[in-house]
Amino acid sequence: MALLPMQIAETLTSNVDAMTDDLVQWRRDFHAHPELGFLEYRTTSIIVQHLREWGYEVLQGKDACLSEERMGLPSSEEDEAAIARAIDEGADADFVHSIAGGHTGTVAILRNGDGPTVGMRFDIDALPLQESSEKGYYPADEGFNSIHASIMHACGHDAHITMGLGVARTMAQMKDSWSGTLKILFQPAEEGVRGAKSMVAAGHVDDVDVMFAQHVWPHDFEESDYAPGSGGALATTKYDVNLKGLAAHASGAPQKGKNTILAACTAVLNLYAISRHSEGATRVSVGKIVAGDTRNIVADHTHFEMEVRGSTTEINEYMEHRARTVIEAAAQMYECDYEIVRMGEAISLDSDPDLMDRIAEAGELVGVRANDPKWVEMTASEDYAFMMKRVQDNGGKASLLLIFTPSKGGLHSVEFTVDEAVLPKGVRVISAAAIAEMPAAH
Repeated sequence: MALLPMQIAETLTSNVDAMTDDLVQWRRDFHAHPELGFLEYRTTSIIVQHLREWGYEVLQGKDACLSEERMGLPSSEEDEAAIARAIDEGADADFVHSIAGGHTGTVAILRNGDGPTVGMRFDIDALPLQESSEKGYYPADEGFNSIHASIMHACGHDAHITMGLGVARTMAQMKDSWSGTLKILFQPAEEGVRGAKSMVAAGHVDDVDVMFAQHVWPHDFEESDYAPGSGGALATTKYDVNLKGLAAHASGAPQKGKNTILAACTAVLNLYAISRHSEGATRVSVGKIVAGDTRNIVADHTHFEMEVRGSTTEINEYMEHRARTVIEAAAQMYECDYEIVRMGEAISLDSDPDLMDRIAEAGELVGVRANDPKWVEMTASEDYAFMMKRVQDNGGKASLLLIFTPSKGGLHSVEFTVDEAVLPKGVRVISAAAIAEMPAAH
């Protein structure tokens, strides 16, 4: 017996196809107005407006994310500027001020009788990149490039938000076809893996029986549209490191200085020299260094931004420990003070095989083709892993789908974009998979 009755599958497909123009319009609007993590004020305002129209109970602000579990928060100046810009670009002013201080993100709940609780996560933030404006780049050609300098949706979260709204609308339209409770989490600050842990800490997935998330994935879809599950994502920890030394004249009295650049360079070289682990892959990266004031002053301040990764949570913990040891030793060598600030983290993840099978069967019934094999390795890191682990530890099932899209540039590239044919496919398969887990009472 099919997980999804044919009549329901046909109605779902028809409903989603009918909203395709809306999906494209939403996606282009979000793409043109990207916002960085914990600054997604306009985005959250629009999401909440739609959800309320469709009858969802909405948790927002401090009710959506546990404040003290957020990591890598923007400065108060950045927050104020983002609020002003969001209001100027059409966000509801009263609403935006009610979630000020980086309290973005939303939890939508639709209670529909007895049955399981199905959760979903859609991330909503953008990246600090200057988008391509070259001819042949689809958003530029079609006129919906980012209007914000050095901010763009280079990881496809504009499509994720859109699919989340499409699923929310579809599930509300089809309430007669399922029973149970639906929870949709629109997560802030996935970039830098900063936001999911705060939603988990707030308890939003504690009662979830089945959990879904998805990520667009650069891949030709000639033979398949998506992978029903993924795994192998690296656990990771992100740090900002601040070194404080003592300034001195670089020629007149260099011996009186405490040079943070030397400490930082020693740390960086030895971070890359950390012994690799025999039981799995490891990574280390220092992506940004800012130091000193001018050429003839011993640098008394240096800031650098780094990350470590491991193929398992335990291997990442090994990398964390070694990184902290290296930084401490380098600072002591040059008699500098140091501060290590945790800016983000994620653990390893893996999708449940039996859930992947059910997703594939439901997707086939609504015309979305699963990859063979169903499981595809995800080479990035994902803080959705915290949600997965909480659900799986509580006896539930979880999966991270990869929705394929051809793209000239890869993820986090200034030329990355999402083929708009992906939008209805994603809405169809996720909605079908959810309804298959929440059959209507007879």
